[in-house]
Amino acid sequence: MGNDGGSIPDRRDLVRTKQKAEQADKANQVRAMWFFCALSKRPLQEPIVSCPLGKIYNKDAILEFLLDRKSFGDGEEICGHIRSLKDVKTLKLTPNPAKTPPSANSSESVPERASFVCPLNFKEMNGVQPFVYISSCGCVFSQAGLKALSTTPSKSPSSDIPGETGKEKGVDKEQGQDLDLCPQCGAKYDRSSDVLQLNPPPEVEAQMRAAMEARRAAEPVKGKGKKRKAAAADAEPPSKKKASSPMPTTNPSMAAASKAVAESLAIEEAKRKAMMSDAVKSLYAPKDGQKKKETFMTMGTFTRYA
Repeated sequence: MGNDGGSIPDRRDLVRTKQKAEQADKANQVRAMWFFCALSKRPLQEPIVSCPLGKIYNKDAILEFLLDRKSFGDGEEICGHIRSLKDVKTLKLTPNPAKTPPSANSSESVPERASFVCPLNFKEMNGVQPFVYISSCGCVFSQAGLKALSTTPSKSPSSDIPGETGKEKGVDKEQGQDLDLCPQCGAKYDRSSDVLQLNPPPEVEAQMRAAMEARRAAEPVKGKGKKRKAAAADAEPPSKKKASSPMPTTNPSMAAASKAVAESLAIEEAKRKAMMSDAVKSLYAPKDGQKKKETFMTMGTFTRYA
């Protein structure tokens, strides 16, 4: 093995080693989360929504999924927790002014710029900086920019005026909560529960899922809708319907009046029969008293002279 003009084999040529598992490209994974819809895998295009777990979707993809939950193969695994459009929030994103449409003549490979930025520090939403959104209004900021703005002490002359305490921070005196104001739209939000991270890491996503399930468990049980109530009423047997139907109420004065009218009519009818002649009586009944079937001549007849 050697000095004969041949090759000298190495250990890796003689011993088969276990191949390393292929690892996904982290850069491509980050780009897929921040540039493409998590459900349809199509490029993000406004309107864009996010769920309580921080995933980003195109709104048309969510509508298609809600209409037919089998329209996407892995739809239940990705967004099975979304029950309706009430479970998602439309994001208010700030377009990136530095983004230019790609030109067909450019042959250089220029990295793609993010379509949206933070309105506070103009950091691009490309996965390098963590971004958050406020669930009460949908405004999107970088986590560092919102944190720096929230921790900055601000004092205005109105804070020294009696009765104006807490106006800058939006203190809810009825509930006793210290609410912050959104720096973009001015809506009130709770920093501890209304700020959700976009595309969070797995450990943060697990915490967000637990918080979502706790909120849903605390929701009151909804009653049946009109359609369900009508269907349940149709499904009931007739005996229950009759038993459950309330009895009509009658006015005592009207009942007494109708009874008096009926009695007066009965008295008049008795007088009329008593004054009826024998000739007229023979038309309606025989003399022996046995009632026979009326003929076509006497059927339904009445004489006022009897």
